[in-house]
Amino acid sequence: MANYHFVYKDVEGASTQWDDIQKKLGNLPPKPPAFKPPFFKPAEDEDSKHKDKARHREIRDDIEEDAFRGLCAMVSPWHDRPLHLGDGVFNFIVELPKETSAKMEVATDESYTPIKQDTKKGKLSLLSVRSPKSFYFIFLNYNINWNYGLFPQMWEDPSFANSEVEGALRDNNPVDVVEIGQTRGKIGQIMKVKPLAALKIVAISLDDPRASLVNDIDDVEKHLPGTLTAVKDWFRDYKIPDGNLTNKFGLGNKAANKDYALKIITETNESWAKLVKRSVPPG
Repeated sequence: MANYHFVYKDVEGASTQWDDIQKKLGNLPPKPPAFKPPFFKPAEDEDSKHKDKARHREIRDDIEEDAFRGLCAMVSPWHDRPLHLGDGVFNFIVELPKETSAKMEVATDESYTPIKQDTKKGKLSLLSVRSPKSFYFIFLNYNINWNYGLFPQMWEDPSFANSEVEGALRDNNPVDVVEIGQTRGKIGQIMKVKPLAALKIVAISLDDPRASLVNDIDDVEKHLPGTLTAVKDWFRDYKIPDGNLTNKFGLGNKAANKDYALKIITETNESWAKLVKRSVPPG
């Protein structure tokens, strides 16, 4: 059998055989320690200095907010947000921000009821109105003038016939709310509002600078003249482009006061509670 003998070489190609033998015999001194470069410390500048506590808190809050938004993807804006905040204040969830035309709404037939853009005949739906300058039926994309959305935990039971509005049945949806404040909301944003009137439920954000001036329907007419008429006219006509007739309003085609709005809130909140307990069938 052949006798194999390996000769190792260093990086420069020279044989290490002699050194290997001497190492085995213990005749060579121990190797010096491996070279370690000194610890690198970059020059300190403003960006590398430790941030103050306030900045750390701000960063932490941003991280927590991002985490919260991630969790929100698994929360129903309709079912999982509280309605009442106390002292006549309610949570309002924005579906359509003011000055937008994409027809966004809660998808009541999907898990977690996300807010999505409605579709018509397979196409994304936009709000539109008949052009006032045209004799013909020419419809233009039209922005809504207020924040539009819903109060959570409220449901219009379609089996309920309201004798006060000529026996009209409710429409199997969350209750519509129009927020008439100055600030444009964001889709899914939760605002603290107080109801002022009923047509749709008309409310105003507590953060609006005029909120302290308006507490009922008469205050709206005084401090925001023409607003209720504009809301009524807009919602009367906005379904015409889809081939529907104009909407009709009960109560003599007029807006009702705050007490009536609160009555609707109470009734539809009770209907929602029965719906989620399955004591009444969905429409």
